[in-house]
Amino acid sequence: MFEIVLGPAAQRFLKKADTHLYQRILEKIRELASDPFPHDVKRVLGKKEKVFRVRVGDYRIQYVLFYETHELLISDIDKRSRAYE
Repeated sequence: MFEIVLGPAAQRFLKKADTHLYQRILEKIRELASDPFPHDVKRVLGKKEKVFRVRVGDYRIQYVLFYETHELLISDIDKRSRAYE
């Protein structure tokens, strides 16, 4: 089980999200805590660290795993069109 840590960009996004979207994203984040590599996970190429992403509808949750401390850092949550800028 990984401990979830929300980065500043992810926190800002969740504060602005409507209730329905907030619940869907929170559910996916809880799933990631127990299984950080679900069937739809993909690695984000072109990043220095090993950044992974999962889909929640039109949105992408980007995260990094730290095995030493058992932390899963949610670095960003955004629409697909803006997620990889």
